[in-house]
Amino acid sequence: MTRELVIHDPATGDEVGRVPVTPVSAIPAIVARARAAQTAWGAAGLEARRDALLPAGEALVRESERIGHLLTREMGKPLKQAIGEVKHCGASLGETLAEIVAALSPERIEDAKTVSELVFDPFGVCAAITPWNFPVSMPHWTVVPALMAGNAVVLKPSEKTPLVAAEYARILAAHLPPDVLQVVHGDEAQGKALVDAEVSLIAFTGSREAGRQILAAAGKELKRVILELGGKDPLVVLDDADLEAAADFAAMNAFRNSGQVCVSTERIYVAEPVAERFEALLSTRTAAIRVGSGLDEGTQVGPVVDSGQRDKILRQIDRAVRGGARVVAGGKGHHGNFVMPTVLANVTRDMPIQREETFGPVVTIERVKDDEAAIAAANDTPYGLGAAVFGKDLARAERVARRLTAGMVGINKGCGGAAGTPWVGARQSGYGYHSGRDGHRQFAQVRVVSRSR
Repeated sequence: MTRELVIHDPATGDEVGRVPVTPVSAIPAIVARARAAQTAWGAAGLEARRDALLPAGEALVRESERIGHLLTREMGKPLKQAIGEVKHCGASLGETLAEIVAALSPERIEDAKTVSELVFDPFGVCAAITPWNFPVSMPHWTVVPALMAGNAVVLKPSEKTPLVAAEYARILAAHLPPDVLQVVHGDEAQGKALVDAEVSLIAFTGSREAGRQILAAAGKELKRVILELGGKDPLVVLDDADLEAAADFAAMNAFRNSGQVCVSTERIYVAEPVAERFEALLSTRTAAIRVGSGLDEGTQVGPVVDSGQRDKILRQIDRAVRGGARVVAGGKGHHGNFVMPTVLANVTRDMPIQREETFGPVVTIERVKDDEAAIAAANDTPYGLGAAVFGKDLARAERVARRLTAGMVGINKGCGGAAGTPWVGARQSGYGYHSGRDGHRQFAQVRVVSRSR
């Protein structure tokens, strides 16, 4: 009997749909078909690959409302955000493809004796293993550059969101030769089998623990690996910060997508002289957030993805409160898979909620005496994905930002950079990176072809 992934709406518990689990024994043959298909796809050239993929953007936009509705039912985020996720991937595809063409076009370097050309060739087959929190965007950011580099792709989406990932892959595959993009469904067993198969590149977004396992497995044959892992992002609020703006940012970035974002603000370090005022502002904003089904008009925060994620979040809150943490906002009213946005103060750094990724609508506040104390506290973590600093003295804020051990730091804003910058994790939050010119190039084998003058 064929095993199935049965997906339930996290808001209602109703069944949304089913997909058959790919037998582990079938994965080597799937990868072999991908490898056979890759030869012609890789030889087609950048412009031909761009032209093949370009119509998929219009198709994604055209089907964005239907797929967005499915996305909300599958993982819970508010419908407007879900539709926006699908539509943005489609509407920006042309720009993304042009950026990748520029990144992967040959680059000439020469000196007095030698003319060299950097060329960017396919690795072969890319295993793309993606998470559930952005079930269209995350595959999109991996699959598109991998395909444009001339690789065939085997996508293994999260077992929590296989339905919408399959829809995304279907739209792209309709514009591609057979077997250039295939999908494997399942859980950790299928992921491990794919990593162990004859793939050349593994691009993974997910937890630090899973990333460690993938890196160890890939190391046996020195397969190329790109890992975007978890975070425990800090926000530093300096004593000269615009507290209204800082509280607005904290409420948005801590609770959007129910806190299920790798660069969610999970820890806040605020200067003592302004801490009481900041806490009051954030408490007011948190209390005003509308929580409900993602299909209900006006919902700002939906349920978390499932009961397992809910239980993990509530355990962290409970242990913190029992350990002496003070509830500034939220902390009660949790029901079903809905976790109310919660702000905790009086936390200590030995609490699990300060050390482990929460991935839920919870943020902690710690008061610090000065900039040095804020930097030390923010860096007291093995993670290093994103961070933010709020302060009116921009030179001072930048000095603090440059000392934070994160791959991306925003000053008076989120950590995302300008168009064309890569998405970079530091320390145990990243191994390699993606997006932007340098990120796109990680999906290709760089070759230096030289001749004498």
